Amino acid sequence: MKEADLHIHTTYSDGTCSAEDVVKIAKRKGLSAIAITDHDITDGIWPAIKIGAKIGIEVIPGIELSCEFNSAEIHILGYYINWENNWFQKKLKVFQKARERRAYYILNKLKELGYDIDENMLMSKASLGSVSRLHFARCLEETGAVESIREAFDTLLSIGRPAFVRKLRITPEEALNMIHRVGGVSVIAHPVFGGSNKNFLKKLKRLGLSGIECYHPSHTLDKTKKYIKHAEDLGLAITGGTDSHGLKEEDNPIGSMRIDYSMVEDLKRANSFNERKNRVILNYPQKIKIARRK
Repeated sequence: MKEADLHIHTTYSDGTCSAEDVVKIAKRKGLSAIAITDHDITDGIWPAIKIGAKIGIEVIPGIELSCEFNSAEIHILGYYINWENNWFQKKLKVFQKARERRAYYILNKLKELGYDIDENMLMSKASLGSVSRLHFARCLEETGAVESIREAFDTLLSIGRPAFVRKLRITPEEALNMIHRVGGVSVIAHPVFGGSNKNFLKKLKRLGLSGIECYHPSHTLDKTKKYIKHAEDLGLAITGGTDSHGLKEEDNPIGSMRIDYSMVEDLKRANSFNERKNRVILNYPQKIKIARRK
């Protein structure tokens, strides 16, 4: 049986494993396909694809974008994106710069609260990509300021906590547009954290949403069944993944949750449909001009 893990982060965002190591681990775990879905950065895709081709792991190019709707944070995954597109990369650079600015605000807040995080230590943990709250949580844990990453979020870094700083977010419509403009397939990530309302999903489908990440470590069995029902009712693809950030248990190790490869094939069909639809849209103005000349 071929299986896949379609939500994995590398050291280019807030994961602890390099892109190359992610692929090697996936091979050891017996997976057939994985998706690299770093936050706001795509630098891990090409290294993963190269080693994947050598050792026989299918690597799907992806991205995870943060959005906001009615004050709730929602994440949207993009699969099969043309990640090298110049316009797309310029947009991502804006997000990356905003993350850097946010990191310094968080640093200052923590210092005011008596937590003196060493800037060099922080940046070494995010040496390849953007700084995230998870990097701060790891520093706080390692220095003994908190006992766990969970405690760091619960007491300091989550919404409403004293060191929380909002990050740049876009609307779900903007995220969908970004993904579709570079030929990707869009899937709402871990809906348990935001975006699970069926009417909201119906609206996103009209805007081009292709799937729901029904299988996720944070979903209970009842929630998983609920999201599968939403997907079936709305005609959306069903996907899933570990949302892995490393090898520790709390990081959801690669392959600890896996889906049948048939779900990858469903995404490929959605991608082919989008490509055909985009070709029609792109060709439509030209057809109109020809008709007018006649």
